[in-house]
Amino acid sequence: MAKTKKFYVVWKGKKPGIYESWSDCKAQIEGYQGAQYKAFLEFSEAKKAYKGEYKDYKGTNTKKKTLSKAELLRIGEPNYNSISVDAASSGNPGKVEYQGVDTKTKKVFFKQGPFDQGTNNIGEFLAIVHGLAFLKKKGSSRILYSDSKIAMGWVKKKRCGTKLTKTKKNEELFHLISRAEEWLRENTYDTILVKWETKAWGEIPADYGRK
Repeated sequence: MAKTKKFYVVWKGKKPGIYESWSDCKAQIEGYQGAQYKAFLEFSEAKKAYKGEYKDYKGTNTKKKTLSKAELLRIGEPNYNSISVDAASSGNPGKVEYQGVDTKTKKVFFKQGPFDQGTNNIGEFLAIVHGLAFLKKKGSSRILYSDSKIAMGWVKKKRCGTKLTKTKKNEELFHLISRAEEWLRENTYDTILVKWETKAWGEIPADYGRK
């Protein structure tokens, strides 16, 4: 009988990311004090988990869960007077890109990348800040959706919390990070930043669809 394919999320380890084999995952956590990792049966679930926090998944069943009718009613429908942002990365670190789209029509408002030697979380952070600047410039009252708790936290603190090392290959990316942090420090905004409810609504409209 063939083994079930699993995807391993490493939140804390030598190189955080999503790995497709236990041996690759083990290499990142072995000997690393306080390592945080978990296996998932679907890449979409692993991706969503990686954007979140380990505490939300520790000790939970990784089988796909269905929300109850009461939970769906509580969450409601997304606000389509909004834009949605998302990022995608190939490797960790690897090439990273991000985009912002109209939540209802998926019309692309802005798109950046790919940039070398970046991470998904950096892309999510840049996407949110780009979205905030875009809406402020337009004088728009739209809200902004992101599915990354980590990046939303970084924006709130006005600082990109990545532990990625700056190199010659990712200088351009770190320049964008500095500009984004500067924008957050020097600007105020009325835009409401909201977490996209993936379990209730499916993938965020800005998702790159690379499953």
